[in-house]
Amino acid sequence: MASPYLEIQGLTKRIGHRVLFEDISFTVNEREHIGLIAKNGTGKSTLLSIIAGKEGDDGGKIVFRNGIKVGYLEQTPTLEPKDLEGKDENFLQRYKQYLTQMKISAEEALRTESQLSGGQVKRIALSRVLAGEPDLLILDEPTNHLDLEMIEWMENMLSRSTMAILMVTHDRYFLDRICSSIIEMDNSRIYTYKGNYSFYLEKRQERIENMNAEIARANNLYRTELEWMRSTPCARSSKARYRIESFYELEKRAKQRIEERNVRLEMGGTYIGNKIFVMTDVCKAFGSRILLKNFNYNFTRYEKLGIVGNNGTGKSTFVKMLLGLEPHDSGNIDIGETVRFGYYSQQGMNFRDDQKVIDAVRDIAEYVDMGNGEKLSASQFLQHFLFTPEEQHSYIYKLSGGERRRLYLCTVLMKAPNFLILDEPTNDLDIVTLQILEEYLKNFRGCLIIVSHDRYFMDRVVDHTLVFHGNGNIQDFPGSYSQYRDWKEQNEKKQSDEKTPAKEEKKPDGRNQNRARRLTFKERQEFTQLEKDISTLEAEKKEIEEALCGGTTSVEEITRMSKRLPILSDELEEKEMRWLELSEFA
Repeated sequence: MASPYLEIQGLTKRIGHRVLFEDISFTVNEREHIGLIAKNGTGKSTLLSIIAGKEGDDGGKIVFRNGIKVGYLEQTPTLEPKDLEGKDENFLQRYKQYLTQMKISAEEALRTESQLSGGQVKRIALSRVLAGEPDLLILDEPTNHLDLEMIEWMENMLSRSTMAILMVTHDRYFLDRICSSIIEMDNSRIYTYKGNYSFYLEKRQERIENMNAEIARANNLYRTELEWMRSTPCARSSKARYRIESFYELEKRAKQRIEERNVRLEMGGTYIGNKIFVMTDVCKAFGSRILLKNFNYNFTRYEKLGIVGNNGTGKSTFVKMLLGLEPHDSGNIDIGETVRFGYYSQQGMNFRDDQKVIDAVRDIAEYVDMGNGEKLSASQFLQHFLFTPEEQHSYIYKLSGGERRRLYLCTVLMKAPNFLILDEPTNDLDIVTLQILEEYLKNFRGCLIIVSHDRYFMDRVVDHTLVFHGNGNIQDFPGSYSQYRDWKEQNEKKQSDEKTPAKEEKKPDGRNQNRARRLTFKERQEFTQLEKDISTLEAEKKEIEEALCGGTTSVEEITRMSKRLPILSDELEEKEMRWLELSEFA
């Protein structure tokens, strides 16, 4: 049996007095695709950086299989000219091919980093990593700054890849479609789930429920043993000493906590009238690049709109014009008098590093109006955003990128806007924070525009979608992004079918007309095996159907069988179709 590509043995990392992770161990095997999940600030990016050899650890071992090549894409990559020095012609050829697939021109690839957008830098860095043909690919938030077209390209490429992959991402569709295993870092411990993201969610909930039940049992026994400890003189017998030692072990188990910080954020929005905004014949261009061309739109009350499109098609410019941050060339934008904007952007964080978290919030308000007469102090409000009282008194320079984003989001929402505009809000946020934000936005009593490449997030929140195709072509689609993708694929298939001419039937060849087609030896073997397989599958299907109708099957078995049944039916149908094909010549 081959050794793993990567073994992490008892790894520990501290920053000052803060323990990011302690004594964690896991392996990455050949061809295994692993997603790493943890809350912001628990050291996900630091762990990947340590594995890639970019920074040191405080104990433990990192063991790679001899001879394997490792590729590492940082969350915010830098383009060093030396990365291409001394590379052979084969590498450069692959590099050019990846650049073409990622729609980076030869001219763009030669520019300095300051002349490129974040998305261009990410695509060039990814091209360099992939051109090296790594055996193990380490990715830190690979979808950040990429548009949907590039994300879907990368998703398709990685899902078919034979490389081993270890990645951190907040993109739940990306996780679901690529990863075969999920590793969760929680309270300095590692939990491994052999399945995709959907499987992880189900099994994580089971783990938490089992752990809570175990803690409850330990608490009941702890109360009994505590009474014994208080009332009984501690004799020196070995039995008493053993019971005392057991008591302290029991006390540790009883005082465990499953830290579920999935708080629900509910705020009463400020009143908003019927008139929101009306755009009439709005035009906008940068030189020859047209972004909006005679665009008309009447935004309705409580509307939740998603905006998608490739980078450079004008999505961010559109919302900046609405906010008055960018002038439009012609036309009219009429905004209602009661509209109170809240704007979250990629460039909007302006915190002082020497300031404490709590002070950054108190600079805006000491109390936050939650609606219905309820007010929260700045500290209480921060707890809704997963900042514990201890974390609130930390300095901002100590926060991770995701924690800074979470604090920024908190400062936007605490002003109680009635029209939220969120430009790429999911970048750098952990999944727990995203779930809280999703629930808040679904129940938000106001208007909403979201510019995002996060398909899962958009599907959960928005009512309909504006698709920016470029050159001023903007399509209003009445549904989520996934619904738009399905519609687009069906439409493209229909158009393709209409363009493809019907194939002319070949006339029978008189020379072969009387020569009957016979099965080859290999096909005869396949035909015989199919009959056996079909019989076995039919028997299993019948057994499952009877068990599901019997009323005596456990919940766990019902769940397992319900998952197996559709897979079984598909497999059976596929084999039956193949059997019918071969039976014509048997």
